Amino acid sequence: MSAPTIYYIRHGETEWNAAGRFQGSQDIPLNDLGRIQAVKAGGILADLFSRDGRDPAALPFVASPLGRARSTMELMRGAIDLPPHDYTLDDRLREIGFGHWEGLTQPQMEVANPDAFALRQADKWGAAPPGGESYASVTLRMRDWYDSLVGDTVAVAHGGTARALMVALGVSAPDSAANLTIEQGAVYVFGEDGLAKYS
Repeated sequence: MSAPTIYYIRHGETEWNAAGRFQGSQDIPLNDLGRIQAVKAGGILADLFSRDGRDPAALPFVASPLGRARSTMELMRGAIDLPPHDYTLDDRLREIGFGHWEGLTQPQMEVANPDAFALRQADKWGAAPPGGESYASVTLRMRDWYDSLVGDTVAVAHGGTARALMVALGVSAPDSAANLTIEQGAVYVFGEDGLAKYS
């Protein structure tokens, strides 16, 4: 079997995104802009399927179990005339856990744990926040998820898991992936030719 193509969408914006707060495992709902972004991603996806002669109803759709990803998936599927709730969940797609830093901004993290913050700034990929996960460990679960796919797949998840997938598939190095901005309202296509972004 050839390598599966992944149509990857980051969830739409939340109020915590807008405020620069790290969400991790916290279940923060989409805001108004986030819902618009989810519908926009559906339109982009529909255009890609039309261009490639693909029937979206024939593809599996899978989301992170966090509410912001599920809401994005349902709005996106509605935008391409698919039943909103006809998709699966996979816990391996959940966002990187930020542990004790969830709900904080970067300046607040530095004040709360200056030593741990400095360590993570020096090694953003390998160092974990207090009580949280490292990108290196998230990369392992994203690789495990990818290896379990049986064909081309549409996934809605998070910025952190997108970065980890990029490293797992060799399309980005850890140092550069750690600082990449993953756009909301865009579709990232992981395919045989690497990675392409449509926005």
